[in-house]
Amino acid sequence: MNVIIDVFHQYSRREGDKDTLTKKELKLLIEKQLANYLKHVKNKPSLDQIMKDLDVNKDAQVSFGETMLLVTRVTCATHEHLHEVEDHQHHQHQHQHHH
Repeated sequence: MNVIIDVFHQYSRREGDKDTLTKKELKLLIEKQLANYLKHVKNKPSLDQIMKDLDVNKDAQVSFGETMLLVTRVTCATHEHLHEVEDHQHHQHQHQHHH
């Protein structure tokens, strides 16, 4: 948990309010921290869509709680992807025994 908070603060402290992310800070956080995980997200949204989606109170800033919505979605997508990979490997493994 502390790691997530520390990472958020690495980006939120760059400009404007120290405890929220501007669009620029959000973009950096996504590019540096979530790029590998976003590969698994189907129908990848644009930065504008992500910002609009997360900025629940429409203040052009993304709070920690709002950022956690993104982290949760990306984590769930990665979790599903890992199961798909496992299922695929499991089926391949079974096929090897049916020769």
